[in-house]
Parts: sequence; C-alpha cells; structure tokens
Amino acid sequence: METQTTKQNFLVPLITITALFFMWGFITCMNDILIPYLKQLFKLSFFESMLVQFCFFGAYFIGSLAYFLFSTLIEDPINKVGYKKGIIFGIFLAATGCVLFYPAASLSSYGLFLGALFVLGLGFTVLQITANAYVSLLGPEESASSRLNMTQAFNAFGTTIAPVLGGHLIFELFSSSDGSFSAVATRIPYLIFGGILLLVALLIARVKLPSFQTDDALPVKGWGALRFKHLLYGVGTMFCYVGGEVAVGSFIISFLELPDIMGFDEAISKNYLALYWGGAMIGRFLGAISLNNALASGKKIIYMLVTSLAVFLIIYAVVSLSFSQISFFLVFIALNFLAFLLGKSAPARTLVVFASMNVCLLFSAILNTGEWAMYSVLGIGIFNSIMFSNIYTLSIAGLGKYTSQGSSLVVMAILGGAIVPIIQGYLADNIGVQQSFLVPALCYIVILIFGLYCLKTLGQVRNDGLSKGGH
Repeated sequence: METQTTKQNFLVPLITITALFFMWGFITCMNDILIPYLKQLFKLSFFESMLVQFCFFGAYFIGSLAYFLFSTLIEDPINKVGYKKGIIFGIFLAATGCVLFYPAASLSSYGLFLGALFVLGLGFTVLQITANAYVSLLGPEESASSRLNMTQAFNAFGTTIAPVLGGHLIFELFSSSDGSFSAVATRIPYLIFGGILLLVALLIARVKLPSFQTDDALPVKGWGALRFKHLLYGVGTMFCYVGGEVAVGSFIISFLELPDIMGFDEAISKNYLALYWGGAMIGRFLGAISLNNALASGKKIIYMLVTSLAVFLIIYAVVSLSFSQISFFLVFIALNFLAFLLGKSAPARTLVVFASMNVCLLFSAILNTGEWAMYSVLGIGIFNSIMFSNIYTLSIAGLGKYTSQGSSLVVMAILGGAIVPIIQGYLADNIGVQQSFLVPALCYIVILIFGLYCLKTLGQVRNDGLSKGGH
C-alpha cells in the first residue's frame, strides 16, 4: 500500500482515530453491565441473558458477510468511497443503535433491547473493517502491530472506565429510587453515548485524514483474499479470540457472585470487572512499545516499566478498591512484562506466549476457589491485550489490494463473540458457571496453535510482517 503522497504526518489522524477507539471500547464493554442487569430485570437464564452478546456480535458477522459479498461480486466499497467516509458512516449507525435504547427501555421490551444492540453492532462492524485497517496503513507494515496495539490500548481504556462509570449510571444514578431494577435506567446513559459518538464523527469530519490507494488497479473484485492460507487460519483464530474474551468478561460478575469464589454483589463485582479490562489496557500499551522496532532494547524496557506503573495508578484511581485489594495485579504486570521479553518483539511468538498464559489461568480458575480463582480470571485480561491486534495484522499482512476484503473476513470472525458466550451460558445453566470456563480455555488453545503455525510456516521470528506468498 502507498499513500497518495510519499511522506505524511500521521500523528493527528492517529490521535483522532484513537479517540474513536476509546468510545468504541466503552460502549462495547457496557454489554457486560447490561447482561446481569437485564438478567435480573427480565428474570432470564444464563443462556437467555447471553443473547445480548449474540445479537451484538452476530451483527458483526452479518454486516461483514454482506461487505465481503458486495466487495467480491461488485466492488470494494471502502476502496471506492474512502476510509474516512466509511468510518463516519459506521459512527452514525452506532449512534442510531444507542438512540434505539430509549424506546426499548420505555416499553421495557427485551426484544427491542436486542434489536438496538444489533444495530449498534452493525455500526461497530463498519468501524472494525475501516478503522483497524486504516490504523494499519498509517505507516510502515512492519510497525502495524505496534500502532494497532496503541489504539487498542485506548479502546481498552474505554472498557476499563465502562464498568465503573457505566455501572454507576445504570445501577445507581438512573436506577429506581426504591432500588428495584427498571429498564428506564438505560435510557439516558445510551442517549449520552449516542451524542458523544456524533461529536466524534464531527471531529473526524473536520480533520484532514490521508487517503490510501493500492498499487493495483481498482476496483477489486473476485475471491482473491481466499487464496491466502494465513488469512483463513487467522479468521478461525479471531473467532476463538473474540469468543473467549467476550465470554470471560460476560461471566466475571456472575463468577464473583458464587459463594465458593467471593460472594460479591454487582456493585463490588463491577470494580473487579474493570480490572479485567484494565489489564488489557496495560498490556496493549506495553505491546505498542514492545512491538515497536524503532526503539532500542534499553529504551523499550524503561518505557515499558514507566508506562505499566503509570497505567496501574490510573486504574487504581478509577476503581473503588483499596490498594490491598488491587495490589495482586502488580504480580500480573510483572508476568506480563516477562512475557513480552520472551516474545522478543515478534507478533507470532508473543501470541504463543500470551495464549499459553491464558490457558493456564483458565484451568486455574476452574480448579481453584476463593481468591486464587478470582485472581486467575482477572489476570486473563492482561494477556488478552495484544491478541486482537496481533491476530489481525498477522492475518491481513501481505494481502495488497485484498486488504479491505481480507479485513472484512477477519471482522466476520467476530461472530465468535456471539456464539461462544451462549455456548458457555448453556453449560453454565447445566454444569455450573465455574466449570463452563472450559469453553474459553479451548478457544485459547486454538490461538496458541495459530501462533505456532505462524512461527513455523511463516518464519515469523521478528516483527517484519508475513511473506508475500503466504498462500
């Protein structure tokens, strides 16, 4: 890929898109607050409550499938209209989904809530296809993972704030005066979210974003992206990653409510949920530094140490927990730092290390009780950190004119966020919440295998991108 001008300053566009990633992460994580709230409100089973994630992430599959078919049978719409217009359209669609929460809450209809979540998910589908690919193009291909980790870090900052702020809005500020559950508690918060999204769209509309054009003739038609094996394997891996991450986040509050684990109520559990997503934020900031080969090794270590401590203090300031309650997280930060050193700045190698850690943590959560089980589940977030960006960039690297088409396939795999949680929900109803974590454990084993495939087949020993002939 080449820009229309050979040298451009990408800082302002990157900052602008990063603001979008923050809000995007915030609203996505609100699902983890909605699930236990709507479960109580409508007296749902675990399986029924996971329809929240099914509709939201199912929209990713339907939207990206439609995009892929359109791009193969007619032409690639992003290559035609440009990334900027595509991003703005996605924001407007997501804002519409937020506004639809008002009638859903007014009528107290679970079906309308699911419909609003579906529209919201369609908007974020467009953003997944456009914004992630756009960030990967804002500079050299070999540093794409680093840039995407940075923007994903701010996405994770949004997911860290959401359980605390969003939980306060729904469980406390806008809840019924008698403390009972009421659908109207969601109306004003989601109108606010929709308004903020529109402000972000206005900001992006006013900022000059560089346009990109492939070296190959446009329009792109046909099924060319399917020739790349690493893309096909990456699609399956992304399905498992999003499914595993969403399933774990969706069940944390219910997991911590178990008498054998901690016996917490929602007001306390939401702060620990913030730690799960806060861990992803720490890891993504560290990943942006670790995977940046422009930095010398000595500087990387210093920057990573300072950044990890600074972000930890931010999380401590956000959550309503004492230092003794959050101090265990310093151990996971140290383990995360060690994992990055073992990854040696190579996306595939780092993916292998992080997936291995999460497999161990999930089996620990299944086999232990009390604080050990809680710590194990919460530690998964910090090792999720680089997975999306590394899987994504490994999957689409070297696709050339098929980048947008390949991106839509990878985004289609976010269907995992719809399927895996309801599978875990079904098991939770039948064999118990704790034992149901076997489902995400299997997902991380698949991710581990994909990382090993990239190391062995693609020779990914440094952050130098995939070979052009990866098919």
